Amino acid sequence: MDERKIRILQAIIDDYILTAIPVGSRTISKRYDMNLSSATIRNEMSDLEELGYLDQPHVSAGRVPSAKAYRLYVDELLRTGKLKTGDVQSIREHFKNRSGKMEDVINRAAQVLSNLTSYTSLATGPKSAEMTIRNLQLVPISHHSALLVIVTDSGIIRDSVIHVDRDLDSDTLYAISRMLTERVTGHTLREVQQVLKTVSREVAQRHDVIDSISQLLADVESSSGRTRIAFAGPSNILNFPEYSDVEKARTFLSLLETKDVILSLLEQRQSVAFTVRIGPETGVPELADCSVVTATYSLDNGTNGTIGVIGPTRMQYGRVLGILGAMGKQLSSLLRENEE
Repeated sequence: MDERKIRILQAIIDDYILTAIPVGSRTISKRYDMNLSSATIRNEMSDLEELGYLDQPHVSAGRVPSAKAYRLYVDELLRTGKLKTGDVQSIREHFKNRSGKMEDVINRAAQVLSNLTSYTSLATGPKSAEMTIRNLQLVPISHHSALLVIVTDSGIIRDSVIHVDRDLDSDTLYAISRMLTERVTGHTLREVQQVLKTVSREVAQRHDVIDSISQLLADVESSSGRTRIAFAGPSNILNFPEYSDVEKARTFLSLLETKDVILSLLEQRQSVAFTVRIGPETGVPELADCSVVTATYSLDNGTNGTIGVIGPTRMQYGRVLGILGAMGKQLSSLLRENEE
Protein backbone atom coordinates (compact mmCIF):
# COMPACT_ATOMS: atom_id res chain seq x y z
CA MET A 1 0.00 0.00 0.00
CA ASP A 2 1.10 3.56 -0.66
CA GLU A 3 1.49 6.18 2.04
CA ARG A 4 -1.90 7.78 1.37
CA LYS A 5 -3.79 4.54 1.88
CA ILE A 6 -1.88 3.89 5.09
CA ARG A 7 -2.72 7.37 6.43
CA ILE A 8 -6.40 6.90 5.64
CA LEU A 9 -6.45 3.41 7.15
CA GLN A 10 -4.81 4.63 10.34
CA ALA A 11 -7.34 7.46 10.62
CA ILE A 12 -10.22 5.00 10.18
CA ILE A 13 -8.83 2.67 12.84
CA ASP A 14 -8.18 5.49 15.31
CA ASP A 15 -11.69 6.85 14.77
CA TYR A 16 -13.42 3.49 15.05
CA ILE A 17 -11.54 2.57 18.24
CA LEU A 18 -12.88 5.72 19.87
CA THR A 19 -16.45 5.71 18.56
CA ALA A 20 -17.42 2.14 17.53
CA ILE A 21 -19.28 3.80 14.65
CA PRO A 22 -18.57 2.78 11.02
CA VAL A 23 -16.39 5.47 9.45
CA GLY A 24 -17.33 7.30 6.26
CA SER A 25 -15.24 9.39 3.88
CA ARG A 26 -16.77 12.66 5.08
CA THR A 27 -15.77 11.86 8.67
CA ILE A 28 -12.15 11.38 7.63
CA SER A 29 -12.24 14.51 5.49
CA LYS A 30 -13.59 16.68 8.33
CA ARG A 31 -11.71 15.31 11.34
CA TYR A 32 -8.30 14.61 9.86
CA ASP A 33 -6.17 17.15 8.02
CA MET A 34 -5.28 15.23 4.87
CA ASN A 35 -5.98 17.83 2.18
CA LEU A 36 -7.99 15.22 0.31
CA SER A 37 -11.53 15.44 -1.04
CA SER A 38 -14.26 13.12 0.18
CA ALA A 39 -14.38 11.55 -3.28
CA THR A 40 -10.65 10.74 -3.19
CA ILE A 41 -10.93 9.30 0.30
CA ARG A 42 -13.98 7.27 -0.78
CA ASN A 43 -12.03 5.76 -3.68
CA GLU A 44 -9.13 4.89 -1.42
CA MET A 45 -11.51 3.26 1.07
CA SER A 46 -12.94 1.14 -1.74
CA ASP A 47 -9.43 0.00 -2.61
CA LEU A 48 -8.71 -0.78 1.05
CA GLU A 49 -11.88 -2.85 1.18
CA GLU A 50 -10.80 -4.83 -1.87
CA LEU A 51 -7.42 -5.42 -0.22
CA GLY A 52 -9.17 -6.88 2.83
CA TYR A 53 -8.39 -4.08 5.28
CA LEU A 54 -11.92 -2.72 5.60
CA ASP A 55 -15.38 -4.23 5.94
CA GLN A 56 -18.74 -2.60 5.23
CA PRO A 57 -21.40 -3.81 7.67
CA HIS A 58 -24.23 -2.39 5.56
CA VAL A 59 -24.43 -1.02 2.03
CA SER A 60 -25.25 2.50 3.20
CA ALA A 61 -22.88 2.45 6.19
CA GLY A 62 -19.28 3.48 6.49
CA ARG A 63 -16.40 1.05 6.85
CA VAL A 64 -14.91 -0.73 9.86
CA PRO A 65 -11.39 -2.14 10.17
CA SER A 66 -10.90 -5.86 9.61
CA ALA A 67 -8.67 -8.16 11.67
CA LYS A 68 -6.08 -7.75 8.89
CA ALA A 69 -6.19 -3.97 9.38
CA TYR A 70 -5.66 -4.25 13.13
CA ARG A 71 -2.71 -6.57 12.55
CA LEU A 72 -1.07 -4.00 10.27
CA TYR A 73 -1.90 -1.30 12.81
CA VAL A 74 -0.27 -3.18 15.70
CA ASP A 75 2.77 -4.37 13.74
CA GLU A 76 3.65 -1.22 11.81
CA LEU A 77 1.63 1.83 12.79
CA LEU A 78 1.20 1.66 16.54
CA ARG A 79 3.23 3.77 18.90
CA THR A 80 2.98 2.83 22.55
CA GLY A 81 2.17 6.04 24.36
CA LYS A 82 3.73 7.11 27.63
CA LEU A 83 1.58 6.11 30.58
CA LYS A 84 -0.17 8.75 32.61
CA THR A 85 1.44 9.55 35.94
CA GLY A 86 -1.70 8.35 37.70
CA ASP A 87 -1.50 4.95 35.99
CA VAL A 88 2.11 4.43 37.05
CA GLN A 89 1.35 5.49 40.62
CA SER A 90 -1.67 3.20 40.75
CA ILE A 91 0.40 0.19 39.68
CA ARG A 92 3.13 0.96 42.20
CA GLU A 93 0.62 1.59 44.99
CA HIS A 94 -1.06 -1.78 44.54
CA PHE A 95 2.24 -3.66 44.57
CA LYS A 96 4.29 -1.64 47.03
CA ASN A 97 3.85 -4.25 49.78
CA ARG A 98 5.19 -7.75 49.46
CA SER A 99 2.45 -10.35 49.49
CA GLY A 100 2.88 -13.73 51.11
CA LYS A 101 0.67 -15.76 48.80
CA MET A 102 1.04 -16.07 45.07
CA GLU A 103 -2.74 -16.31 44.74
CA ASP A 104 -3.07 -12.85 46.28
CA VAL A 105 -0.53 -11.36 43.90
CA ILE A 106 -2.25 -12.91 40.87
CA ASN A 107 -5.73 -11.83 41.93
CA ARG A 108 -4.52 -8.31 42.61
CA ALA A 109 -2.73 -8.08 39.27
CA ALA A 110 -5.86 -9.05 37.38
CA GLN A 111 -7.98 -6.56 39.32
CA VAL A 112 -5.54 -3.68 38.80
CA LEU A 113 -5.41 -4.41 35.07
CA SER A 114 -9.18 -4.43 34.86
CA ASN A 115 -9.42 -1.14 36.73
CA LEU A 116 -6.86 0.58 34.51
CA THR A 117 -8.01 -0.71 31.12
CA SER A 118 -11.76 -1.31 31.62
CA TYR A 119 -11.34 -4.62 29.78
CA THR A 120 -11.63 -8.17 31.04
CA SER A 121 -8.24 -8.96 32.57
CA LEU A 122 -6.34 -12.09 33.49
CA ALA A 123 -3.22 -13.16 35.32
CA THR A 124 -1.46 -16.47 35.84
CA GLY A 125 1.30 -17.44 38.22
CA PRO A 126 4.42 -19.47 37.55
CA LYS A 127 3.85 -23.21 37.81
CA SER A 128 4.54 -24.32 41.36
CA ALA A 129 6.35 -27.48 40.33
CA GLU A 130 9.14 -25.36 38.86
CA MET A 131 9.63 -23.35 42.04
CA THR A 132 12.21 -24.22 44.64
CA ILE A 133 11.53 -24.45 48.35
CA ARG A 134 13.09 -21.77 50.50
CA ASN A 135 11.71 -22.60 53.91
CA LEU A 136 9.38 -24.90 55.86
CA GLN A 137 7.90 -23.75 59.13
CA LEU A 138 5.89 -25.64 61.76
CA VAL A 139 3.95 -23.39 64.13
CA PRO A 140 2.07 -24.97 67.08
CA ILE A 141 -1.59 -24.02 67.30
CA SER A 142 -2.90 -26.65 69.76
CA HIS A 143 -1.75 -29.75 71.65
CA HIS A 144 -2.30 -32.00 68.65
CA SER A 145 -1.92 -29.72 65.64
CA ALA A 146 0.52 -27.39 63.98
CA LEU A 147 0.40 -25.02 61.04
CA LEU A 148 2.75 -26.02 58.25
CA VAL A 149 3.83 -23.11 56.05
CA ILE A 150 5.64 -23.84 52.79
CA VAL A 151 7.66 -20.92 51.44
CA THR A 152 9.08 -20.99 47.91
CA ASP A 153 11.38 -18.67 46.01
CA SER A 154 8.32 -16.69 44.94
CA GLY A 155 6.52 -16.51 48.27
CA ILE A 156 4.19 -18.68 50.35
CA ILE A 157 2.33 -21.20 48.22
CA ARG A 158 0.51 -23.26 50.85
CA ASP A 159 -0.27 -23.37 54.54
CA SER A 160 -2.14 -26.23 56.15
CA VAL A 161 -2.89 -27.67 59.57
CA ILE A 162 -1.34 -31.09 60.28
CA HIS A 163 -1.71 -33.49 63.21
CA VAL A 164 1.21 -33.81 65.64
CA ASP A 165 1.88 -35.75 68.83
CA ARG A 166 1.13 -34.10 72.14
CA ASP A 167 4.78 -34.13 73.17
CA LEU A 168 5.88 -31.96 70.25
CA ASP A 169 6.29 -28.58 71.90
CA SER A 170 7.24 -25.37 70.12
CA ASP A 171 10.98 -25.96 70.61
CA THR A 172 10.76 -29.43 69.07
CA LEU A 173 8.69 -28.18 66.15
CA TYR A 174 11.21 -25.39 65.60
CA ALA A 175 14.05 -27.93 65.56
CA ILE A 176 12.18 -30.09 63.04
CA SER A 177 11.48 -27.02 60.89
CA ARG A 178 15.10 -26.00 60.92
CA MET A 179 16.32 -29.50 60.09
CA LEU A 180 13.84 -29.88 57.22
CA THR A 181 14.63 -26.46 55.82
CA GLU A 182 18.32 -27.32 55.70
CA ARG A 183 17.55 -30.53 53.81
CA VAL A 184 14.96 -29.30 51.30
CA THR A 185 16.08 -25.73 50.55
CA GLY A 186 16.84 -25.35 46.85
CA HIS A 187 14.90 -28.46 45.83
CA THR A 188 11.83 -28.30 43.60
CA LEU A 189 8.53 -29.86 44.59
CA ARG A 190 9.33 -32.70 42.20
CA GLU A 191 12.59 -33.44 44.00
CA VAL A 192 11.62 -32.97 47.62
CA GLN A 193 9.66 -36.22 48.04
CA GLN A 194 12.80 -38.34 47.79
CA VAL A 195 14.57 -36.06 50.28
CA LEU A 196 11.73 -36.47 52.78
CA LYS A 197 11.81 -40.26 52.44
CA THR A 198 15.45 -40.20 53.48
CA VAL A 199 14.72 -37.84 56.36
CA SER A 200 11.83 -40.03 57.56
CA ARG A 201 14.16 -43.04 57.80
CA GLU A 202 16.74 -41.01 59.70
CA VAL A 203 14.29 -39.64 62.29
CA ALA A 204 11.96 -42.60 62.69
CA GLN A 205 10.53 -41.25 65.95
CA ARG A 206 9.11 -38.29 64.07
CA HIS A 207 8.12 -40.09 60.90
CA ASP A 208 4.42 -39.28 61.40
CA VAL A 209 5.14 -35.54 61.14
CA ILE A 210 7.45 -36.05 58.17
CA ASP A 211 4.83 -38.21 56.47
CA SER A 212 2.17 -35.52 56.98
CA ILE A 213 4.48 -32.92 55.44
CA SER A 214 5.28 -35.27 52.59
CA GLN A 215 1.60 -35.82 51.88
CA LEU A 216 0.88 -32.10 51.82
CA LEU A 217 3.77 -31.48 49.45
CA ALA A 218 2.54 -34.33 47.24
CA ASP A 219 -0.88 -32.68 47.09
CA VAL A 220 0.75 -29.38 46.15
CA GLU A 221 2.80 -31.04 43.44
CA SER A 222 -0.20 -32.86 41.98
CA SER A 223 -1.99 -29.57 41.48
CA SER A 224 1.11 -27.57 40.54
CA GLY A 225 1.12 -28.67 36.94
CA ARG A 226 -2.15 -26.79 36.42
CA THR A 227 -1.55 -23.12 35.92
CA ARG A 228 -3.72 -21.00 38.16
CA ILE A 229 -5.55 -18.20 36.40
CA ALA A 230 -7.46 -15.26 37.81
CA PHE A 231 -9.97 -13.16 35.88
CA ALA A 232 -11.19 -9.69 36.77
CA GLY A 233 -13.92 -7.60 35.20
CA PRO A 234 -15.51 -10.36 33.09
CA SER A 235 -18.68 -8.29 32.78
CA ASN A 236 -16.71 -5.34 31.37
CA ILE A 237 -17.33 -6.80 27.92
CA LEU A 238 -20.99 -5.83 28.33
CA ASN A 239 -20.00 -2.16 28.23
CA PHE A 240 -19.05 -2.43 24.56
CA PRO A 241 -21.73 -2.26 21.87
CA GLU A 242 -20.20 -5.23 20.06
CA TYR A 243 -21.50 -7.38 22.93
CA SER A 244 -24.94 -5.84 23.41
CA ASP A 245 -26.39 -9.08 22.07
CA VAL A 246 -27.29 -11.17 25.12
CA GLU A 247 -26.43 -14.55 23.56
CA LYS A 248 -23.05 -13.32 22.34
CA ALA A 249 -22.24 -11.97 25.79
CA ARG A 250 -23.36 -15.21 27.46
CA THR A 251 -21.10 -17.24 25.16
CA PHE A 252 -18.12 -15.07 26.09
CA LEU A 253 -18.77 -15.33 29.83
CA SER A 254 -19.22 -19.11 29.57
CA LEU A 255 -15.82 -19.35 27.90
CA LEU A 256 -14.17 -17.61 30.85
CA GLU A 257 -15.86 -19.94 33.32
CA THR A 258 -14.32 -23.04 31.73
CA LYS A 259 -10.82 -21.47 31.84
CA ASP A 260 -9.19 -24.38 29.96
CA VAL A 261 -9.48 -22.77 26.52
CA ILE A 262 -7.93 -19.51 27.73
CA LEU A 263 -5.14 -21.37 29.55
CA SER A 264 -4.35 -23.37 26.42
CA LEU A 265 -4.19 -20.15 24.43
CA LEU A 266 -1.83 -18.52 26.92
CA GLU A 267 0.54 -21.48 27.10
CA GLN A 268 1.15 -21.50 23.34
CA ARG A 269 3.64 -18.62 23.46
CA GLN A 270 4.51 -18.14 27.11
CA SER A 271 8.17 -17.38 26.41
CA VAL A 272 7.35 -14.31 24.28
CA ALA A 273 7.45 -10.90 26.00
CA PHE A 274 4.25 -9.61 24.35
CA THR A 275 1.59 -11.26 22.24
CA VAL A 276 -1.31 -9.63 20.40
CA ARG A 277 -3.84 -12.08 19.01
CA ILE A 278 -6.55 -10.40 16.96
CA GLY A 279 -9.93 -11.97 16.26
CA PRO A 280 -9.54 -15.21 14.27
CA GLU A 281 -5.84 -15.38 15.23
CA THR A 282 -6.88 -16.70 18.65
CA GLY A 283 -8.19 -19.87 17.04
CA VAL A 284 -11.16 -19.69 19.42
CA PRO A 285 -14.53 -19.16 17.69
CA GLU A 286 -15.99 -17.45 20.77
CA LEU A 287 -13.19 -14.84 20.53
CA ALA A 288 -13.61 -14.11 16.81
CA ASP A 289 -14.51 -10.48 17.61
CA CYS A 290 -11.99 -10.09 20.44
CA SER A 291 -8.32 -9.41 20.83
CA VAL A 292 -6.18 -11.06 23.51
CA VAL A 293 -3.12 -9.05 24.49
CA THR A 294 -0.65 -10.57 26.96
CA ALA A 295 2.71 -9.88 28.53
CA THR A 296 5.10 -12.19 30.35
CA TYR A 297 6.73 -11.51 33.69
CA SER A 298 9.51 -13.70 35.01
CA LEU A 299 11.40 -14.81 38.09
CA ASP A 300 15.15 -15.23 38.30
CA ASN A 301 14.76 -19.00 38.32
CA GLY A 302 13.40 -18.88 34.78
CA THR A 303 9.73 -19.48 35.56
CA ASN A 304 7.20 -17.27 33.82
CA GLY A 305 3.72 -15.97 34.49
CA THR A 306 1.32 -14.10 32.23
CA ILE A 307 -0.85 -11.01 32.51
CA GLY A 308 -3.24 -9.81 29.84
CA VAL A 309 -6.54 -8.34 28.73
CA ILE A 310 -9.40 -9.50 26.52
CA GLY A 311 -11.55 -6.96 24.75
CA PRO A 312 -13.11 -6.02 21.41
CA THR A 313 -10.76 -5.91 18.41
CA ARG A 314 -11.11 -2.10 18.43
CA MET A 315 -8.95 -2.10 21.55
CA GLN A 316 -6.72 0.79 22.61
CA TYR A 317 -3.63 -1.26 21.84
CA GLY A 318 -1.04 1.40 22.62
CA ARG A 319 -2.38 2.09 26.09
CA VAL A 320 -2.88 -1.62 26.85
CA LEU A 321 0.67 -2.55 25.85
CA GLY A 322 2.06 0.32 27.93
CA ILE A 323 0.14 -0.77 31.01
CA LEU A 324 1.08 -4.44 30.55
CA GLY A 325 4.75 -3.53 30.17
CA ALA A 326 4.75 -1.45 33.35
CA MET A 327 2.87 -4.05 35.35
CA GLY A 328 5.06 -6.89 34.10
CA LYS A 329 8.15 -5.06 35.37
CA GLN A 330 6.48 -4.37 38.71
CA LEU A 331 5.45 -8.01 39.17
CA SER A 332 8.91 -9.31 38.24
CA SER A 333 10.49 -6.88 40.69
CA LEU A 334 8.07 -7.79 43.48
CA LEU A 335 8.51 -11.53 43.11
CA ARG A 336 12.28 -11.29 42.81
CA GLU A 337 12.31 -9.37 46.08
CA ASN A 338 10.43 -12.29 47.60
CA GLU A 339 13.23 -14.57 46.43
CA GLU A 340 15.81 -12.68 48.47
